[in-house]
Amino acid sequence: MTTYMLVLTIIAVAIVLFALGYTLAVTKTQKRLKGELDTSIPGKVQEGIYQRNPVFITYFAFAVLVLLLIIFTAVYW
Repeated sequence: MTTYMLVLTIIAVAIVLFALGYTLAVTKTQKRLKGELDTSIPGKVQEGIYQRNPVFITYFAFAVLVLLLIIFTAVYW
């Protein structure tokens, strides 16, 4: 495995672990609020509704990794 692929693997694993931890944190919050329906959305969430969404973070990370793979293939192929 080349150094480039090792770095990409480490970055991908870090992103997956971050997304997993963030998802678990959100799940714990939802369990606490389970009895309350229609709660208000916290201010921080309203400010960063797209930046803090794990789905968008995952899509962005995937797009970056695909672009890096395309660049790597174009340069070294």
